[in-house]
Amino acid sequence: MSQAMLLVDQLKRVLKARDITYAQVAVMIGMSEASVKRMFASRNMTLERLDAICVAAGIEFNELTEHFDRDQSRLARLTAKQEQEVVGDPQLFLVALSALNLMRFDDMRAAYQLDDAEIVRLLARLDRIGFLQLLPNNRFRLNVSRTFSWIPNGPIMQAFKENVADFFASEFSQPEESLALLNARLSTASRLALVEKLKRVAREFSEAHYADAHLPLAEREPVSLLLATRTWHIKPMLPLMRKPPTRRK
Repeated sequence: MSQAMLLVDQLKRVLKARDITYAQVAVMIGMSEASVKRMFASRNMTLERLDAICVAAGIEFNELTEHFDRDQSRLARLTAKQEQEVVGDPQLFLVALSALNLMRFDDMRAAYQLDDAEIVRLLARLDRIGFLQLLPNNRFRLNVSRTFSWIPNGPIMQAFKENVADFFASEFSQPEESLALLNARLSTASRLALVEKLKRVAREFSEAHYADAHLPLAEREPVSLLLATRTWHIKPMLPLMRKPPTRRK
């Protein structure tokens, strides 16, 4: 990801934190709201335009670059050995996910059957791994970037796959729930475009996660978002095909 794109992402977060809407930005810089939305969605913005928005909105440019420098020094991914250590201990896995979900020490103590000493011990292990930094008075600071992700098909991803049936054990009928299974035949270009859109949804999910971090834990429910697309034929159909398709792993 380019530095310019990272700066646009950070500008979007700062605007949201200050409750500045795209409509307001459009008025500030003399553009239509639709054009501003497209510019942020595509992350295609010149530095001159980005600087103009900062000036109009009263945002210091170093607010964007300071975050960028800090995020660049953080972990984007653990090693396979580190993931295996985390997932191999259910308590350590729970505390790692809780920290990643921006829960504080007191939140963990209230939510789980772990005493203070156990939580500190687990946080210390995550500190040694480099996942977070343990601070005085039972505080800690995450050492992962906003684009942090688990290794594709790595130990932790495998653990989630083993429990995926539980994820789908729902009618997905609540207003804040959604499940859609769609089938189509698409060109390579359309498939690649779809992947980029899914990546954008994942980025927006991450942005919402950090934007809501200031809210009390009681107002932040644990949410899982599963995004996937692949070339695939359902198994019962394979014997009916004249030429069996090549299966992708």
